[in-house]
Amino acid sequence: MTKLYGSLEAGGTKFVCAVGDEEFQVVEKTQFPTTTPYETIERTVEFFKRYEDRLAGVAIGSFGPIDIDQNSPTYGYVTTTPKPHWSNVDLLGLIAKKFKIPFYFTTDVNSSAFGETIVRKGVRSLVYYTIGTGIGAGAIQNGEFIGGLGHTEAGHTYVALHPQDQAREFNGVCPFHNGCLEGLAAGPSLEARTGIRGELIEQNSDVWDVQAYYIAQAAVQATLLYRPQVIVFGGGVMAQEHMLRRVREKFTSLMNGYLPTPDVTEYIVTSAVAENGSATLGNFALAKQISE
Repeated sequence: MTKLYGSLEAGGTKFVCAVGDEEFQVVEKTQFPTTTPYETIERTVEFFKRYEDRLAGVAIGSFGPIDIDQNSPTYGYVTTTPKPHWSNVDLLGLIAKKFKIPFYFTTDVNSSAFGETIVRKGVRSLVYYTIGTGIGAGAIQNGEFIGGLGHTEAGHTYVALHPQDQAREFNGVCPFHNGCLEGLAAGPSLEARTGIRGELIEQNSDVWDVQAYYIAQAAVQATLLYRPQVIVFGGGVMAQEHMLRRVREKFTSLMNGYLPTPDVTEYIVTSAVAENGSATLGNFALAKQISE
């Protein structure tokens, strides 16, 4: 009987559940809103239960912060998230106890980064950012995730304020930090500045250059810290082609030739997996890895 692998991309807005075969082809995929922990986890378990007799393993890529230290008493928990009702929820434990198969637990952006390395042949060092309602990043060096006591939180690094934000005394929308990347460049910051939802803002608005300035700083940080082969940007904010162009231009200006990097059109890119499927692909591979 063909083995199947499970993927859960547990996002703050929606959960995406999928089952794939040994070639990592999707057998079934579904999504539903992230509501209360009880309701959302129950729907997740119901989905995977339909394939229980063939599932060899499941990987969970979750929004965070999460506890990924297997020696910690709160391993598998969502911890200090601003998501209402989800702080200190044992996400992994509440799902895994319903099955007798191995589970892999990491961040959603780590899952996406891993998926990107699978489709990008020869790439073993990569940084993946998601720029959406929040900002997170997963980094891989020589095929291994970056992390120590826990996972990185690149979305909450501090960045230099754009002159326009300095003038309006806008320090971002993050409830934890003034002046961090997520607070200044995630989707909600667009509406906070303009009063208009991001998808309704005209492409010629100068607010996009403000966003690109911060996202380019993230690319500079990734370059200086990790020296990756490629930086991948995903998420709704970067889905527009004009944003990728703006970020590349500002990255080039900010780096100012300090370090050699590949051609910017090959170095700063968007996902190589269709329909934002990087996390699902990465999870299939991680589930296979944990089941062997």
